[in-house]
Amino acid sequence: MMNALVLQSDFGIEDGAVSAMKGVAHSVSRVIPIYDNTHDIPPFNIWEGSYRLLQTVAYWPKGTVFVSVVDPGVGSERKSVVVQTNNDQFIVTPDNGTLTHIFYKVGIKQIREIDEKVNRLPQSGASHTFHGRDIYAYTGARLAAGAITFEDVGQELMINDVVQLPFYGAKLESKIISGTIDILDVQFGNLWTNISRELFLELNVDYGEAVEIEIISDTRRVYRNNMTFGRSFASIHVGEPVLYVNSLDNMAVAINQGSFAKAYNIGTGSNWRIYIKKIN
Repeated sequence: MMNALVLQSDFGIEDGAVSAMKGVAHSVSRVIPIYDNTHDIPPFNIWEGSYRLLQTVAYWPKGTVFVSVVDPGVGSERKSVVVQTNNDQFIVTPDNGTLTHIFYKVGIKQIREIDEKVNRLPQSGASHTFHGRDIYAYTGARLAAGAITFEDVGQELMINDVVQLPFYGAKLESKIISGTIDILDVQFGNLWTNISRELFLELNVDYGEAVEIEIISDTRRVYRNNMTFGRSFASIHVGEPVLYVNSLDNMAVAINQGSFAKAYNIGTGSNWRIYIKKIN
């Protein structure tokens, strides 16, 4: 059975790197269905690569093979792995933290280290800087095309040994919700948090009511102000901030027709904390 192959990387599309990966996949099978998740992950940003997988995997069927290459440690001792998620999808990637969100939010059923003696593009052994093409695209395509089984990938590893980035769950304490700014809605500069709608509703805030938002980077306060909890951007005037529920059913912060991230120089990751408090 032929399964979809979905590629993501920090390569961009200004050169031939992505095309080379697709060429390798088609050398395995000319009819393999190949799709792009994104190739615009900021260079070396493993956290964002991890989040973009979480953002996408739920919308693809069982058996889909994802290849994720954000690999600042290419050529080092970091492992090359394939994981089977609890939803029976497969992710081919360096084991460098890219699986953090999948580990916590989806769950991993099995993990295997890629045996490069078997699962490496023929006659590429002298190259140690383009594993995205030579190992990940090749192995992912073989798995998606049914040329190998998951068991053929290599030896099984311990799930709890998966490399993880620092990860903090959202929580409610003393009527204040704390969470992290996981990612930006890049095109518009909105802040997407890890605070679920269900957790936010425990504050008993209705649409149109105000909340206090505080954003801290490490120990530095970056933003503190009140804003409206709105159903959509149309709930407030142009240029005003709004707290809303995003497409992943998590809480997000935006400026109507503006970029909140640029306005306040906001970043993402576990060191970017956000606090939401109901205004009585």
